[in-house]
Amino acid sequence: MLPDISEADGACHCGAIRIRVRLSDGLRTARRCTCSFCRMRGAVAVSAELDGLHILEGEAMLQEYRFNSGTAKHYFCSKCGIYTHHQRRSNPRQYGVNVACLGISPFDFDAVPVLDGVRHPSDNPGDPPRIAGILRFVRMAD
Repeated sequence: MLPDISEADGACHCGAIRIRVRLSDGLRTARRCTCSFCRMRGAVAVSAELDGLHILEGEAMLQEYRFNSGTAKHYFCSKCGIYTHHQRRSNPRQYGVNVACLGISPFDFDAVPVLDGVRHPSDNPGDPPRIAGILRFVRMAD
């Protein structure tokens, strides 16, 4: 896995949606979140500025989901249901992009910070983002 990756092409599971993304800081922004939606979704996301993500194919297949404050816009394929990206609540000038859609397995990361989305910084002005924990993947011997 190359942490310095700067651009990547990606797709949802069925290939109906194809994206090209320029990452803000490679794979170093990898994270998960404890909010109710992210807990159920289970994806690892990396950051891209709004002008760094381009839908190459399938824009009409994208569906949007919002919850709670309605600020974050979560996008998924209406055919296969895979989450591709979301406009972040904590930084609406950025997208979070599902690393699996970029051909990177979430299991390629040894450890992924998990942000405290239950106590979101937008709900507590002045509080910095808080790391709730670290998610680790430990490979078993073959």
